[in-house]
Amino acid sequence: MIDMREDETRAAADGPIALAIIIPVFQESANIAELAARLAAVLEGVAWEAIFVDDNSPDGTADAARALARTDRRIRVIERVGRRGLASAVIEGMLATAAPLVAVIDGDLQHDEALLPRMLAAMEADPALDLAIGSRFVAGGSDAGLSDKRAAQSRLATRLSRGAIGADLKDPMSGFFMARIETIREVLPRLSAIGFKILLDIFTSARRPLKFVELPYAFRSRGAGASKLDRAIAFEYLVMLYDKAFGRIVPARFALFSAIGALGVAVHFAFLTAMFQGANTSFAAAQAVATLGAMTFNFALNNSLTYRDRQLRGPKQLLKGWLSFCVVCSVGALANVGVATWLFETRHALWTLSALAGIAVGAVWNFALSSRFTWSRF
Repeated sequence: MIDMREDETRAAADGPIALAIIIPVFQESANIAELAARLAAVLEGVAWEAIFVDDNSPDGTADAARALARTDRRIRVIERVGRRGLASAVIEGMLATAAPLVAVIDGDLQHDEALLPRMLAAMEADPALDLAIGSRFVAGGSDAGLSDKRAAQSRLATRLSRGAIGADLKDPMSGFFMARIETIREVLPRLSAIGFKILLDIFTSARRPLKFVELPYAFRSRGAGASKLDRAIAFEYLVMLYDKAFGRIVPARFALFSAIGALGVAVHFAFLTAMFQGANTSFAAAQAVATLGAMTFNFALNNSLTYRDRQLRGPKQLLKGWLSFCVVCSVGALANVGVATWLFETRHALWTLSALAGIAVGAVWNFALSSRFTWSRF
């Protein structure tokens, strides 16, 4: 006897794709098969695909996903080499599907995949709904899976972000949600793709109020894998808030580059004082050491923060990048002096304005050329 329900389930699953689950992963090889099995269990009867977006994990995460994809056509893999970032990984995954609905879920098994059918039902029931969001902070939700430290950090970030959103969203820091691809494409040109909270980016980039529903779920404790939340990523969160508030005036990356340059001036004078006054070296030698020390400091901090998504790694990359950065900044210093001198001696500008103009030209030069040659995307 033919099981009609089984035939209907198979027909639904084999029909036009309805849902893509985007899973940004980094060093999550131990979780790939388990998460795929859980998705298959809760999405029975749904035509779905899962897109694992891996930032070239050293533990073979992409290989684990590819091995699974050889026997399950619903599994797809995007392996990114030379670039990093959770938000940009999610965006890249969303743009790689033809599904009308996209869901985002972490690869660490802390999000409750059993909520996906409820999200899907909500989106299908209301065509005007832009997003269905898994929330820890509505009735029935819980963040008990977080450590006390992580929970405190998350709640602080939530309070900071609510003012930027302008909507009564209880869990703007949620990384677990479903959205219409039309909504994503609508906000795409204005997304900053900075940091790790793409939902916050979507809300702050929208030019109209987004219609959403929050569904409760319990955030689970981590099993295998390592947390992707570190101090640099938390810093990126603040950078994204800046970008949304002031990015159109001064781009966030340039503002950060300039701020690090200002810190570099302090490092320069620290080296100069130690060498010239402390070690009694000649001024020329002290100035040379101070310049090299400040350039090295700026390179290291920019590599870790400003260009985190293009971060150089390994001895060869770091040495090549450092040499490139030093050359760029040396030429920038000449441009600084040249412009300031020309304004002061030829155009008779105030010495303070001449100096500031030289600094501005040097900063723009250093930023543009280091972006192109030191931290190139290619």
